[in-house]
Amino acid sequence: MAVTEPSEPTEPRDTKQPSDPVRPTLTLGEDRVDLETWAGSIPQTGGIGPRIRVGRNRWFALLWLLPLGFVVVIASVAAAKGLRNIPAVESFITNHPGTLITARARANPGFPWWLNAQHFLNLFLMTFMIRSGWQILADHPRLYWTRHSTPGKEWFRIQKPVPENPLWTAKEDSVRLPRHVGLPGTRHTIGLARWWHLGVDVIWLANGILFYVLLFATGQWQHLVPTSWEVFPNALSTAIQYASLDWPTEHGWVAYNGLQLIAYFVTVFIAAPLALLSGLGMSPALSTRFKRISKVLSIQVARSLHFLVMAWFVFFIVIHVTMVFTTGMLVNLNHMFAARNSNSWLGFSVFAIAMAFVAITWLSASPFTIRHPRLVQRTGRRIIGPVEHLFEHLDSAPGEYSEADISPYFWHNGRYPDSAEYQHLAEGNFEDYRLAIGGLVDSPVELSLADLHALPHHEQITQHFCIQGWSGVAKWGGVSMQTILDLVHPSSEAKWVVFYSFGEGADGGPYYDAHPINEMSYQLTMLAYDMNDEPLTFGHGAPLRLRNEVELGFKQVKWIRSIEFIAEFSEIGSGFGGYNEDHEFFGYRQAI
Repeated sequence: MAVTEPSEPTEPRDTKQPSDPVRPTLTLGEDRVDLETWAGSIPQTGGIGPRIRVGRNRWFALLWLLPLGFVVVIASVAAAKGLRNIPAVESFITNHPGTLITARARANPGFPWWLNAQHFLNLFLMTFMIRSGWQILADHPRLYWTRHSTPGKEWFRIQKPVPENPLWTAKEDSVRLPRHVGLPGTRHTIGLARWWHLGVDVIWLANGILFYVLLFATGQWQHLVPTSWEVFPNALSTAIQYASLDWPTEHGWVAYNGLQLIAYFVTVFIAAPLALLSGLGMSPALSTRFKRISKVLSIQVARSLHFLVMAWFVFFIVIHVTMVFTTGMLVNLNHMFAARNSNSWLGFSVFAIAMAFVAITWLSASPFTIRHPRLVQRTGRRIIGPVEHLFEHLDSAPGEYSEADISPYFWHNGRYPDSAEYQHLAEGNFEDYRLAIGGLVDSPVELSLADLHALPHHEQITQHFCIQGWSGVAKWGGVSMQTILDLVHPSSEAKWVVFYSFGEGADGGPYYDAHPINEMSYQLTMLAYDMNDEPLTFGHGAPLRLRNEVELGFKQVKWIRSIEFIAEFSEIGSGFGGYNEDHEFFGYRQAI
């Protein structure tokens, strides 16, 4: 069943549709980011310098690589200069000067204009991809090599160890990045960062496909693909010459030296495709579709690989720019910004203009996003929507996980309910709890926990995917939503199902989220009152929470108060499909 794309939010209009009593109490999200009150006035707490695990319990601060790297460079220069005094090494360099120039390369020198244009566009897009990627990482600043996200088991972190507080949330664990490092830089702005990252990804992939087509259609691939095993001794020769500071002759207009050729080949034909594959590996929808792949390339392994690919790109960019400026700046800039082989200032002039444009957009991207978040949200949805629809609405099948796969730790998240009504229910062990189900249904009902337990029992072991990046496998017990559909008989006008929570959102007002009604009949969509064979705990959503396994975690509403079937969600809250969609600019469809 296809779900019709709703129109942009409009003013509420008169309707005969029954209204859940919670609906009038919803708060409206603003069309701007107030840094003083953002995300419930969450403190703008910074993290720590990046660290990697060494052994079982020791951590190495990566900032030590700066002085260590300096020492390595000095030692390499000294060693290379010593090697250049050895006759056998000089003979090796003479026989392998660094660049293998074939007759075909001599006959087809230079770079076409389209390559110059795509070189700049790729540079421009990468700045936003990397910055928004850093912002996404900062929302769950830990990386793992296992399917689970157990605190203390990560291999990389930019945050302190998780405190002993048993109700510590993933949102509290997020960290702030400087405004012009992250995009947009403010703590817990992952909704906006994802629009930037995924939106730019789509453009970058389209540019990459065009690049590959032109590369092979015009023969330019020969500049980037090694065609002889001689590339390896030439690369070694080049490395010795660079390290000795007696640099090799550059022939970039005709052919790259061995070291350049390997670096460009790895970047274009290995790192770029791996960025795509690891990015798709973080997709919940694809994980449910390609189970055999996701068994090996779990979302956490994919996150780690994605991070390492980013690190390669950053390392490559730093080294690449350094070499461009130190091995013949004017000639190199003419090659890539003016498509000519000369030492004129034309290439530098074009480069300077291009970098001024990059700098302006770099500096203005975060302030623009903070001032116009709703525009970023709408634009991102228009860019990503057509791609997202290719992957969403997958009916994931049961049986993928067993009890042996259950995670030892399952993060808490969300703002805990603290109303007098909820506290009264909790103190009475929820004996007075009543789940109201109404709206566009033929048979509205109110169900106690005993009533829910009396319905056919459903259980499943599934993986939870949080938009922040953490994941976990748990066993859920409760009632299938198909059973609820059979009980209340939704009318033909009902296209969405809204779940209201006893918990409030970060900015106050009841938390809620809307789901397409067709997803309610999926095998793995349920109302859970048990977790891992125990009643739901307070921190995980007692007495009742939603499990819709083709959606991300923020849509799995906890502490469910009532359920309403509706025709469209433009009349609910601010009209964007959920509390985080209204207040923190998430997307109402997050199936990928």
